[in-house]
Amino acid sequence: MKKTTGVIAAAAAIALSLTACGGPTAGSSDAQGEINYWLWDANQLPAYQQCADDFTKANPDIKIKITQRGWDDYWTTLTNGFVAGTAPDVFTDHLSKYPEFAANNQLLALDDAVAKGGIQLDSYNKGLAELWVGQDNKRYGLPKDWDTVALFYNKDMTDAAGITAEQMATLDWNPQDGGSYEKAVAHLTVDKNGVRGDEAGFDRNNVAVYGLGLESSGSGQGQTQWSYLTATTGWTHTDKNPWGTKFNYNDPKFQETIAWWAGLADKGYMPKLETTVGASMSDNFGAGKSAINTSGDWMIGQYTGYKGVQTGIAPTPTGPDGKRATMFNGLADSIWAGTKKPEAAIKWVEYLASTECQDVVASKAVVFPAITSSSDKAAEAFKAKGVDVAPFSQQVKDGTTFLYPIADKAAKVEGIMKPAMDAVLAGKKPASSLTQANEQVNALFK
Repeated sequence: MKKTTGVIAAAAAIALSLTACGGPTAGSSDAQGEINYWLWDANQLPAYQQCADDFTKANPDIKIKITQRGWDDYWTTLTNGFVAGTAPDVFTDHLSKYPEFAANNQLLALDDAVAKGGIQLDSYNKGLAELWVGQDNKRYGLPKDWDTVALFYNKDMTDAAGITAEQMATLDWNPQDGGSYEKAVAHLTVDKNGVRGDEAGFDRNNVAVYGLGLESSGSGQGQTQWSYLTATTGWTHTDKNPWGTKFNYNDPKFQETIAWWAGLADKGYMPKLETTVGASMSDNFGAGKSAINTSGDWMIGQYTGYKGVQTGIAPTPTGPDGKRATMFNGLADSIWAGTKKPEAAIKWVEYLASTECQDVVASKAVVFPAITSSSDKAAEAFKAKGVDVAPFSQQVKDGTTFLYPIADKAAKVEGIMKPAMDAVLAGKKPASSLTQANEQVNALFK
């Protein structure tokens, strides 16, 4: 609760602090000194430490200090840092966060740096560079990586259930009966007496292995939770993307999908929402408590690293429109407008966005870098580790991706949609209640 209060207080104070911490002017500092750089993914820390070491070797007047924080703590500390004047010079930014940062003048525009640095924006995977151009047509980030969603599954469990890799790779789904996707999830669910979810006598209140793991309700984005399903019905989060001003949580197609998904918990095929608080969905998978988990490619190393677990990866199921779907998200590095070392910060961000650094990231086989050629090298690095990442990359090649919804007022939208979605998934309210939440969300843009 304290964290939430801190974020709200910080957000409210940002506007008051702008006159005191206004952005730097060009030439206010030479390209030297120590640059504080923040990221949240511990799995990527070794790769970026190597990038920092290589960068400093070539630029001895600039030192890079890297700080890694967990997701929640990261954004709370960052937002408070904007107000207190203690934010990092450069930080890993997210598409759901940067619009408000830019609107509050907390980010340094990078257009001049791109022009002077000769950065080739077309070297990035299609669509990534455009995501970081704000409503004012200024650029606030240079792409660092991209991610899609797929199914991680326990091979021993699918083998024992008589489900082949080919079947896992060709699942289909619909919101009426769940298709072969629900059949697989039901069959992979096992109660504490060894009875499967699709067998007579299954005890949904005493489950040993859930067919499908659960991380959260997904709030209003559902990136890894349900968006890969809703997108196959023709539904979209907003009227346009980016910068939509009308949300579509009142659409019957959306509510029907969420009702089906929440119903998996009622049937005992997926954990109850209240049991996930403070738990790690991936660690539950590693402990043999779930057979399938839907997650992003940034978790490949985690899911394939559990001892004694043979992990398979399958693409998301084909939906009612006859296609698969996955959200296409991309992170970038941004510069705090209050940095006292803008030239050094720009130089570091340019390096982070370069082939040199992104090839280093690729070699670690942790994520897919934004630069197309580096993405290909990452796929090769994963293959060398014995991991087939085609379920993540194929949808990019097939064009079955859709962009992460970018809109203003993201924090307020989250404040409405998280409790609304939680209530539906917890069985406290019907999916139709999301119509009222949608009205509240759309009222923010009037």
